[in-house]
Amino acid sequence: MINLEKLYRYKLSFGFFAHHLTYPQKLDFHPSLIEESFDADHPAYNYVQQYWELMHELSLDEIQEMYTDIFDFDKDSTLFMTYFKFEDAKERGQMLAKLKVSYEMFGLEMPDSELSDFLPLICEFLYAAEWLGDPRAPQSFRMLIAVLEDGTYHLLKSLEKKDSPYFHLVKGLRETFKVCIEQEVPVDGNA
Repeated sequence: MINLEKLYRYKLSFGFFAHHLTYPQKLDFHPSLIEESFDADHPAYNYVQQYWELMHELSLDEIQEMYTDIFDFDKDSTLFMTYFKFEDAKERGQMLAKLKVSYEMFGLEMPDSELSDFLPLICEFLYAAEWLGDPRAPQSFRMLIAVLEDGTYHLLKSLEKKDSPYFHLVKGLRETFKVCIEQEVPVDGNA
């Protein structure tokens, strides 16, 4: 079960993740972005710092080339979170439709050119949506976090094999939503 209040505390960091998982631009690497999005107590802080340091050793051209090689040309590193589980099966289309409905329920209009399981879009949704106090949120976010957990697990393994700086960014993202997951206690009180 997801603790929505805890997840809400990390909204700013999801904006950072969204920016850094899209095609790199020079402004993405302005120092104020990391400072505004993470404090030392954030669960992703150390991972994001490591990512930041590794990226600053590269030129923007090198970062853009690396991004394209990893995320655009390697299906093992795709940013489409349901691809790992369903590839192009019918179930994937159903999951994409459910995600789209969830986004729209909370006011995010999906770009026609984008699939709803695109990781930067999911992060942008977590950054922009207002879900606190909405009775529909627990069910919608349970599905969203399940998609994130599954998709980023496979992505993380692929990035680790490539020794990519993006490994640290995705690891930080996983640590962020991991601290927001609470174990459900059975009704009889036994764990």
